[in-house]
Amino acid sequence: MEELSAGGPLVPAVKSELSKPPFPADAAPSFSAGDAYPVSASAMSELDKDFLCPICMQLIKDAFLTACGHSFCYMCIITHLRNKSDCPCCGHYLTNSHLFPNFLLDKLLKKTSARQISKTASPVEHFRQTLQKGCEVTIKELDSLLSLLAEKKRKMEQEEAERNMQILLDFLHCLRKQKVEELKEVQTDLQFIKEDINAVEKHRLDLYRARDRYSMKLRMLNDSGGRKSWHSSIDKSASGLMSSPLNLRGGLSSGSLAKKNEGRSQISSHGQGVQRKDAISGSDSQYINQSGLALVRKKRVHTQFNDLQECYLQKRRHSADKPHNQQERDTNLVSREGYAAGLEDFQAVLTTFTRYSRLRVISELRHGDIFHSANIVSSIEFDRDDDLFATAGVSRCIKVFDFSAVVNEPADAHCPVVEMSTRSKLSCLSWNKYAKNQIASSDYEGIVTVWDVNTRKSLMEYEEHEKRAWSVDFSRTDPSMLVSGSDDCKVKVWCTNQENSVLNIDMKANICCVKYNPGSGNYVAVGSADHHIHYYDLRNISQPVHVFSGHRKAVSYVKFLSTDELASASTDSTLRLWDVKENIPVRTFRGHANEKNFVGLSVNSEYIACGSETNEVFVYHKEISKPLTWHRFGSPDVDDAEDEAGSYFISAVCWKSDSPTILTANSQGTIKVLVLAA
Repeated sequence: MEELSAGGPLVPAVKSELSKPPFPADAAPSFSAGDAYPVSASAMSELDKDFLCPICMQLIKDAFLTACGHSFCYMCIITHLRNKSDCPCCGHYLTNSHLFPNFLLDKLLKKTSARQISKTASPVEHFRQTLQKGCEVTIKELDSLLSLLAEKKRKMEQEEAERNMQILLDFLHCLRKQKVEELKEVQTDLQFIKEDINAVEKHRLDLYRARDRYSMKLRMLNDSGGRKSWHSSIDKSASGLMSSPLNLRGGLSSGSLAKKNEGRSQISSHGQGVQRKDAISGSDSQYINQSGLALVRKKRVHTQFNDLQECYLQKRRHSADKPHNQQERDTNLVSREGYAAGLEDFQAVLTTFTRYSRLRVISELRHGDIFHSANIVSSIEFDRDDDLFATAGVSRCIKVFDFSAVVNEPADAHCPVVEMSTRSKLSCLSWNKYAKNQIASSDYEGIVTVWDVNTRKSLMEYEEHEKRAWSVDFSRTDPSMLVSGSDDCKVKVWCTNQENSVLNIDMKANICCVKYNPGSGNYVAVGSADHHIHYYDLRNISQPVHVFSGHRKAVSYVKFLSTDELASASTDSTLRLWDVKENIPVRTFRGHANEKNFVGLSVNSEYIACGSETNEVFVYHKEISKPLTWHRFGSPDVDDAEDEAGSYFISAVCWKSDSPTILTANSQGTIKVLVLAA
C-alpha cells in the first residue's frame, strides 16, 4: 500500500499484487476485454485468501475500501463502525466518511465466482451455457451430437437394466437360500412330529391293551364271584333240606321250601343284576364326564395352539441340539419307551397347561374396615410350612392368620391369630424359611425390622436407609441373612446377629425389589427404576454379573421359579422370564394391565401369578405367553361396580408352595383364597 501524503488522503490503490501485471510491459501479451489473467492453482489459492473479509472471513460482498487501504464487506464494516471508530485491521481512526466503494475488487470477485462455478459445473452445464450464449452450431454437428447422446443413453439404460437384473438375481438367490433353510427346518420338524406320533401311538396301544387286560380280570373276578355265591346258596339250601327237623317231623314240605329258596335265589340274582346295571351306568356317566373334560382340554389346546406349537418345536429342537452323551443321559431318565426328551418335557407342559381353566373362590375375608380408605394390602406371604400367612400394608399393622381356619371356618370368624403394630406404612414382608417365628418387614420410613411372631416384638431394627424401603427378603440358604432395597438407590445386606449392615451396594436409580437366589446366598437379583434387573454376586459387588434389559419401565418385582429361572414384573404391563444361568431372555407375558401401581407377583415351579389394575388376578403358565386364566374381584357395593376398574386394583398375590392354591388381595382390603380348577 502507498503511504498517505501530508496533504491529505489519496485515492487508495488496489494492492500491488493485483495492480501490477504479472508480465513486463513490453512482454505483456494481449488479452481481450473479457479474458482474465492466466494464474496457477496455488496463485489462485492465495488470491482466494485475499478476497476474504477480515471481519466475517467469507468472500467479500459489496466491497468497500477504507482510507487506510483495507477492504471489507459493506455491512461488516458499517456494523463495526457503529460500535467502534477504528479499522479492524490496523486500528487507524475510521468513520463512515472514510469508506469508498471498491469497484475493481467487485469485478475481480465476480470473475473469481464465475471461474469457481465453471470449475464445478458439469459438461452438460457447460454445453447448455455455450448454447445459451448463442454459439453457432451446424445441423450436421447437432445430428452428430444427438446420435452420440442417443448411443450414450442406450448404453446407460443397458447398464441400468443389468444392475437391476443383478439386484433381482441376488434377491432371488438369497430368498432361495432362506426358503431352503426353512424347508430343511420344516422337514426336520416333520421328522420330529412323525417320530413322536409313532411313539405316542405305540404307547397308547400299550395303554389300551393294559386297560383291556384289567377289564378282563375284573369280569373274570365278578363272574367267578357270582358262581361261587350261587353254588354256596344251593349247597346251603340242600343241606337245609336234609337236616331240617321240621321236614322230618312233617312240617314244611320240600316243595314249598324249594319254592322259597327259588324265590330267594331269584331275588338275589335280580339284586346282582341291578347292582351290575348300576355299575355299568356309573361307568358310563364317568366316561361321559371324562370325555367332556377331554373336549374342554382340547378346546384349550386349540385356543393357545400357536404358543403350544412354538413350545413343542423349541423343546424338540433343543433336545436334538444337545450333545450325544447328554442325550444318552436324558434317554436313561425317560420313563416311556421311545419318547424323546423334548416330547416328554412338552407333554408335562401340555398336561399342566390344560389341567386348569378357571380360578375358584374357596374363602374370602376383610383386612380391615370396608369404609376405611387405608386398606391396601401391600404384601401377603405364607410361612415356612404354609400353616400361617401374614399380611401388611398401609394400615400400619402386620396381621397373621391361620390358613386352615380361614378356609374352613365361616367368614364372620376370620380373625388374625397375631397382630403387630408398626410406626409406618409397610411395603413388604418376608418369612424366615428356617425360623418359623421370624418375619421381616420394610416400611415407608426406610426401616427394616425383624419380628418374633410368638412374642409379637421386634428382634432387630435397621435404620440405615435414608428413604422408603420397598423390598426385603430372607436368604433361603442362610437364615441369618436378609437383603433390602430402597428409594435411596442402595441395596443393603443385613445379618440378624449384627446391628449394622454387612454390605452396601450403591446404584444410580431407585430400588423397587430385591430377591435372593433360592439356591445360593451369594446371588441377589435387584429390580430398579432404570428399567433393568441387576444380578449381583455378593462376593464381588464392583459390578453386576449381568444386567437384564428388556422392560420399558421400572421393574417392580423379581421372583425366582428355580435357581436358573427368574421372573420379573414391570409397569410396562408385561412379565418377563429370564435364564440367569445363560443370561438370556426366555419369554414375555402379556395380558394384564399395570402402568403405575405395585400389583403383586408370585411364582411356583410351573405357574406365575400377578395382579392387574383392572382388579383382576392373572395366572400364566411359564411356557405360554398368554394368560391361562384370570379372576375378577367383585365390588361389595353395587353402586361402585361401574367405576370399580378405575378405583381398585390387585395389590398382592402369593402361591401356597407348589399347590394350585393362591392368596390374593386388592386395594380395597379384600383377601381371597383362590384355587385353580378344571
